[in-house]
Amino acid sequence: MSSHALPVTGDPAVYIIHDNPEWIAPFTEALDRLGVAHVEWLLPETTIDLAAEPPEGLFWSRLSASAHTRTDPHVKEYGRAVLDWLAAAGRRVINGRGVYELEVSKIRQHRELVGRGFDVPRTAAAFGPQALVEAAGGFTPPFITKHNQGGKGLGVRRFDSHAELSAAADEFAPGGANAPIDGITLVQEYVQPKRPFITRAEFIGGRFHYAVRVDVSGGSFELCPADACAVPGAGTDTDVEAAPPFARREEITAATPLISPLETLLADLNIEIAGIEFIETADGRQVVYDINTNTNYNPSVESAEQSAGRQSAADRIAEFVSDTLAEAAPPSVSPVGSAAR
Repeated sequence: MSSHALPVTGDPAVYIIHDNPEWIAPFTEALDRLGVAHVEWLLPETTIDLAAEPPEGLFWSRLSASAHTRTDPHVKEYGRAVLDWLAAAGRRVINGRGVYELEVSKIRQHRELVGRGFDVPRTAAAFGPQALVEAAGGFTPPFITKHNQGGKGLGVRRFDSHAELSAAADEFAPGGANAPIDGITLVQEYVQPKRPFITRAEFIGGRFHYAVRVDVSGGSFELCPADACAVPGAGTDTDVEAAPPFARREEITAATPLISPLETLLADLNIEIAGIEFIETADGRQVVYDINTNTNYNPSVESAEQSAGRQSAADRIAEFVSDTLAEAAPPSVSPVGSAAR
């Protein structure tokens, strides 16, 4: 086997397709606790033999929209190639090819949300910096810009006037400090939350797991929950004593009215693991604005869940992945065994 070939194991296993090792450890540790064999497919600097069949097992796409900011600007294309290869062979993939296209396009996300009647921010897509300035002319300040393909809130900026955006337009041009990887920038109404936080509802196996309050009082739009994505200025909500950057919202449950339509959305789109973000406004709106299919979990929230005797998201995912592997693997072969890397 070539040193650059994607690694395989003899027994059916969970193949985790990803671009960032820093985000994988909680999941592989949870799979280890269950004794589930797993293999990491870190895509940069790898090859696939198109004449060969993919290995037996279950494939879990952990590819992210922000991969180009960490490793290789072409990771999105690597992921598409691997997912197409798996689909052609009929392999079972968690969050497969169509889901990945949703992950890397906020335009697609917006279209799917609108089509199902969710309240979303007013949004326009601009192809180039001058088109962005022109599109923003139809929005009342403040408004925000964001990359069509982005993650962790990277590239999201608030503008308090049209003149401010005009002065920064060159930053959105190719090679500029805020240039989008696919050339598409969104301009979007700024939705003011009733309280200085947004909510991220987490779903595993298409079902609600828990909701997390994410403090935004410091003005940051970088809302990734993982320790690897620190949130500058978070945790300064003066209306809530010592508000942590991330905390479970106990009052949001599977019975909360918004949750069932979100579960239906995920089922319709074949999304099995996701975090969906929304804002509650002073005038009673619940504005849904982002679907994350490469979801991470905050360690402090996860630790609090375990201290309260509840199952962590990582352990729940490991159970879901193990059960799905058992369904996908040939019945004559056990999917359980030592982890392979």
